[in-house]
Amino acid sequence: MTELPKKPVAPSAWIWIGVTLLWGTVFFMTSTFMLTLSVRLLGQGTFDPAGAEVLGTWLATVPVLVAVALAAMVFKELVDPGSRKQIERHQAVARGVRERYFVSFAGSIATSFLFTVLTAVMHMAAAPLTGSVVELPARTIVLAASINIAAGLSASMLVGIVFMVARAVRGSRS
Repeated sequence: MTELPKKPVAPSAWIWIGVTLLWGTVFFMTSTFMLTLSVRLLGQGTFDPAGAEVLGTWLATVPVLVAVALAAMVFKELVDPGSRKQIERHQAVARGVRERYFVSFAGSIATSFLFTVLTAVMHMAAAPLTGSVVELPARTIVLAASINIAAGLSASMLVGIVFMVARAVRGSRS
């Protein structure tokens, strides 16, 4: 088992931005799909963006994601100075006493729900720029966000399993 450093090292701003862009893009795509599905299921609203409209909205979303990453980094440093709690959580996971399959169960639920709301807002805000016709009632957004929780939990479980397999492979080599 690999021990994590005793002295906490906070992730750099580039790590925060990179991870947020990666997951923000994943959730942007799943949220866009869920919004389309929810409009069809409920028969309420107008939302069926073409590829160019989705790309234009995603490009408009990138600066928002960077701002979210930087704000989260600052907030986390206020809540957990020096990343001590984060290091303790990572050590607990490495020892197998904490969430083995999910990277963060509660975090996945909240993130997938909130990113769907953010995606809906961004599609509506970018509509004048992309030429998209977007009408998303609150009920449609809430349904899409609720369905998107499954995507968030699946992604979290997949990452958790990858970490678990990587740990097992590393352990068998030792």
